[in-house]
Amino acid sequence: MKNYPNVTIFNHPLIQHKIAILRDESTGMKEFRELVEEITTLMVYEAFKEVPTQKVMVKTPLELTEQTMVADNAVTIVPILRAGLGMVNGVHTLFPTARVGHIGMYRDEETLEPHPYYCKLPDGIEKSNVILLDPMLATGGSAVAAIDELKKRGCHNISLMNIIGVPQGIETVATAHPDVKIYISTLDRQLNEVGYILPGLGDAGDRLFGTK
Repeated sequence: MKNYPNVTIFNHPLIQHKIAILRDESTGMKEFRELVEEITTLMVYEAFKEVPTQKVMVKTPLELTEQTMVADNAVTIVPILRAGLGMVNGVHTLFPTARVGHIGMYRDEETLEPHPYYCKLPDGIEKSNVILLDPMLATGGSAVAAIDELKKRGCHNISLMNIIGVPQGIETVATAHPDVKIYISTLDRQLNEVGYILPGLGDAGDRLFGTK
């Protein structure tokens, strides 16, 4: 795979440990959902070391002191429905006041092309750092379409976070949107003939919500 300056692939042992359990077909829905949230939190902690901050005055039991805090409305979370919803709480663990928008995409099972059907975003999102969430980066089509929707609404500081991706998906997004930062915890081998990631973990949405 070509090197892209906007792509970060994590190789943290804690993340890899959790992904090994996540992949296991015997991992139940509750544990699967918890692991997705935990992995997301670890990724966000590593990725957002330069989040916008502001200075505030805090009164300790002894004196008044100037401290640094995350700036108001610095981060907005946008999951791609439906599987992206499983990552939201993982971001909220570190950014509990972050607002949440939603983008709905469905994939044509024959062409694998994405089709947007829903987009609801908070007012002022264009001034925020947007974290776009989807556990799997397969063909990259849904991510590109979702980023297109965000840019139509004036967003310019966008980060895409995926738990598992493949070279094809990374190349698609990085080529279409070289200004978007892409964070992936694990790079898998390839897609199969119907667009599933190998070795992957199956359908993330089904495993998160118990629909299969």
